[in-house]
Amino acid sequence: MEALLTSTFTVAIAEIGDKTQLLALLLAARFRNKSAIVLGILLATLINHFVAAWVGQFAVSWLDPQWASYAVAGSFFAIALWVLIPDKIDEDDNSFYKLGAFMATFILFFIAEMGDKTQIATVVLAAKYDALTMVVIGTTLGMLIANVPVVLLGHFSADKLPMKIIHRSCAALFAILGVVTLWYGM
Repeated sequence: MEALLTSTFTVAIAEIGDKTQLLALLLAARFRNKSAIVLGILLATLINHFVAAWVGQFAVSWLDPQWASYAVAGSFFAIALWVLIPDKIDEDDNSFYKLGAFMATFILFFIAEMGDKTQIATVVLAAKYDALTMVVIGTTLGMLIANVPVVLLGHFSADKLPMKIIHRSCAALFAILGVVTLWYGM
């Protein structure tokens, strides 16, 4: 249960202001079919985070438990620093929009998540917890918690949120996870 709750909370907070959240805002402005956008986000995140979690568990199985603990803690500290750098949406490719709301969302979200901080967090969380399914469900729920309101309330701008406070809180959360991992080991 700890893996599920930590994964959900961590990714939901890390996703605020992330490029995929900005992408969700763009897609909501572009398409009327909000349920297709949400379904595209869900499926892209499930697949992407399952692969990421599997990689995390596979990688940690090759390391000595002591070194794995250091690697996971170091990764949490790195993500804490990374979160302090705000994302900006890349130039969007209009050719994906011709595919419709679901396919455009699925493809764009899957690509945008590659190497994203929430994907890396999924790798690290799966390495920390020996609960692949709970981590994938948790990180996917976190993505949905952060993105579904943006899709449904697309007119609400991220400019109105206290982004510095959110990014600093998220960085602190990842730093705390790093300290806890070092303190208690894996």
